[in-house]
Amino acid sequence: MRASSFIRLATLALAMSFAGVARVRAQQAPLTPNQQAARDIYKELLETNTSVMTAGTTIAAQQIAKRYRDAGFAEGDIFLGGVKPEKFNVVLRYHGRGGATAPRPLLLLAHLDVVEALKSDWSPDLDPFKFLERDGYFYARGTSDDKAMASIFAANIIRLKKEGYVPDRDIIVALTADEEGGCCNGVRWLIANHRELVDAAYVINEGGGGSLRDGKPFLNNVQATEKVFANFTITAKNRGGHSSVPRPDNAIYELSEGLVRFSHFNFPVQFNEVTRSYFEHTAAIESPDVAAAMRALLRNPNDLAASAAVSGRDPRYNSTLRTTCVATMLTGGHATNALPQTASATINCRMLPNTDPADVRAQIVRAIADTAIEVSAAPAMRPSAPSPLLPEVMGAVETVTKQMFGNIPVVPIMGTGATDSSPFRVLGIPAYGVSGLMGDPEDVRAHGRDERMLMKSYFDGQEFLYRLTKMLTVAKTVP
Repeated sequence: MRASSFIRLATLALAMSFAGVARVRAQQAPLTPNQQAARDIYKELLETNTSVMTAGTTIAAQQIAKRYRDAGFAEGDIFLGGVKPEKFNVVLRYHGRGGATAPRPLLLLAHLDVVEALKSDWSPDLDPFKFLERDGYFYARGTSDDKAMASIFAANIIRLKKEGYVPDRDIIVALTADEEGGCCNGVRWLIANHRELVDAAYVINEGGGGSLRDGKPFLNNVQATEKVFANFTITAKNRGGHSSVPRPDNAIYELSEGLVRFSHFNFPVQFNEVTRSYFEHTAAIESPDVAAAMRALLRNPNDLAASAAVSGRDPRYNSTLRTTCVATMLTGGHATNALPQTASATINCRMLPNTDPADVRAQIVRAIADTAIEVSAAPAMRPSAPSPLLPEVMGAVETVTKQMFGNIPVVPIMGTGATDSSPFRVLGIPAYGVSGLMGDPEDVRAHGRDERMLMKSYFDGQEFLYRLTKMLTVAKTVP
């Protein structure tokens, strides 16, 4: 290597090192009082174990309620309760101007529970229930899902009160239990037992967020609909016998052959208002060949070549295009020395909104193409329509996005997982997943090992949601 080339490389490496240090230092700059208040709530929530199966949310809910009281909120505006003593929710109402012409409330929704986490599953120097700041990140279980938004909503509503802000509509902050599963989903319990506490014009919830490319924001997502999950069990049965006298009719083989046939099946491509808008926006930032396939598919959902090109680009695209079902569990046989009498598989389906589970079951039956294999009955479900892309909501998100992150696109998306927005959509209350929290789409750690949140992203999300809340609580946004 020439000396001049070595010097250039060394200079570049040194510059990159200084740039990295500068980024970390910038993220660790002294916090403003509002940022410090949010960080304090964040830390307290993260160090309170609210695991959905082995702990509860009541202590965390009580912590938030105390902060509301300390900020001067009236006891009558704070609700604590749930179906079990350890599964409390906390709901706060921040009163607006009121009056007969006041628009219906804005609901800010986040959940307090987290998925289970074992210290032995994390890196040796990390504890999932110990708050750690390192290299520009916050580490702990729940840093991204969903204690970032829970702490931000709590801190921001206290900030608004201190500032003397009087909105034109009431603001409701609901921090709830068991979104991740468990016995006692807080949103459904509140809707069934205390509908008046959470009745709103629309909901701001998790499920959206922004994406970073090379450390810079390049799009901001708004989740306006989500898939619905259902499990089907497929079963092959046989009279069995002694393993020393095998026969061709084997329940495990029959089930396996049916699963192989099913693995080659794709549900048809279907668009709704949200997914159509998603692919229209995404085509503008994709590679030319994939963008062309997306546009071709938007023109003709039956274009198999375009479907293959888009689905092959990214599994997330495939999941957005269609209902998906996949085998996730297997059981079979009853003894090592006996021919199996029963073999079963669980097929987990993520269905497009407004899909009839009976239609999905019928397609599974046809795909398996084996009358000897039984498919369990379709579950009874109340499908929910996508939330309309209301101009007052989308416009506010676009305005705040531009103010904070520049001229990046705001892209409506369909969630492929599940959130607590769904029960509101069933009631006809629009719900939107949007946070302003930016992350690397290739480094998603929610529910997994070493969950973390960029410090800068957390505080940017705090300011984003503060501005969005104010924009959505003035009379001009809703007739």
